[in-house]
Amino acid sequence: LDLTGNARNCFFTGNPDCYRNLIDKGLRCILDVPHTEVSRNVHHSSGRFFSQSSQPLGEKIPSLQISSVGQTPCHFPAWNIQINRSFHTSPSLQAAPVPLFWIIVKPAQKLFAIILGRSIRNWWKALPPNKRELFKESARKNKWKILLGVSSLGVVFVMFYFTHLEETPITGRARLLVFGKEHFRELSQMEYDMWMEQFKHQMLPETDARYQVVERVVGHLSESNKDVPQVSALKWVIHVVDEPGVNAFVLPNGQVFVFTGLLEAVSDIHQLSFILGHEIAHAVLEHAAEKASLVHFLDFLSLIFLTMIWAICPRDSLAVVGQWIQSKLQEFMFDRPYSRTLEAEADKVGLQFAAKACVDVRASSVFWQQMELAETIQGQPKLPEWLSTHPSHENRAEHLDRLIPEALKIRESCNCPSLSGPDPRLIFRLNMQHLLESSKGREPPNSTKQDPSKPKLDFPHT
Repeated sequence: LDLTGNARNCFFTGNPDCYRNLIDKGLRCILDVPHTEVSRNVHHSSGRFFSQSSQPLGEKIPSLQISSVGQTPCHFPAWNIQINRSFHTSPSLQAAPVPLFWIIVKPAQKLFAIILGRSIRNWWKALPPNKRELFKESARKNKWKILLGVSSLGVVFVMFYFTHLEETPITGRARLLVFGKEHFRELSQMEYDMWMEQFKHQMLPETDARYQVVERVVGHLSESNKDVPQVSALKWVIHVVDEPGVNAFVLPNGQVFVFTGLLEAVSDIHQLSFILGHEIAHAVLEHAAEKASLVHFLDFLSLIFLTMIWAICPRDSLAVVGQWIQSKLQEFMFDRPYSRTLEAEADKVGLQFAAKACVDVRASSVFWQQMELAETIQGQPKLPEWLSTHPSHENRAEHLDRLIPEALKIRESCNCPSLSGPDPRLIFRLNMQHLLESSKGREPPNSTKQDPSKPKLDFPHT
């Protein structure tokens, strides 16, 4: 998932480029055998890593007082979830995964709805006036039969929805899940191949300090939460990409991708641990399969409205406008709010993962305050939250502040070392206050201004 707000799972949005990429990749669908293990990638490049305070992040690791990797993770009732899942290696020749099949036929479904609606409109226009009246009279006489048929169709959709509800792991939230988890992981293998092809010349070697930091953080998070079945069932594989974007994402099959831009944006190991815990939570909660299921269900429902739009509108131009309005209503009323809900849930579970790993969870909200400050200094436009697939940085920080007391209790129950030093949130607020006071009236008329696109921010450290 993209921390900058751009959705990474383009497979389910109807983007033609994604269809072409999937078809070009073929049907290489091998499901990983699950083990709790952090693997090293074998792609090599070079680079050095420094945090924004010019102090190497690798040197900060000893200062993080966390339990040893071999320590048995703590248990509490909300996490004791028993699941039965059968894993298998897919045969070399097999049919396309179910999600891939629906992704490929999705444009054909819309085209069929448009042709059907347009054909109904042309058929109605071609009818003589007397036959139109006869048809209307027949519809009035059989209105109860028509109403019964429409109601029956609605009942079928409602039954389909409620018979495909499942409980979300850990949180217990009811959610629609159409696609099987095994099939979806096969599809994620194809997505993994696509990303590896795109980043093959930008992968950092396992000897790079930045790679080792990410490997240690992911390894400690997975080991500390191995009592969660969904965490221990996946094989976590690390990939650090030499890219300036502030981004990280984890595929459903446990492939972890971290951009070096994120490593430069975090102030300390605690912030990095929370962000990676958030991304791991997306994979553990199976948000990609859930989002694809919802999109598929809504797209199937929208085919009915799409057919009606093209049948009722008198001209093709009006039908195109109606179709655009219908797609935007679906996007802003269902797709984007649902995506923000999933992000908030991943924040909550990711914070719990970090707390069990003895991370200073108070640093989580500071990260999003830093992101808010950086965007303000860079002069980036502040869009309303309802236009984004992610919560705003400000709302995200406030949401985390409300969750931190519970996370601190979880941390304490795991016998973690006591937190020493002042609260990083307080340090950030004091630094911001000092920055504002010192900047008032200090700008000389002929002074050389710093390029706002490259701010030098000395963010506070825990």
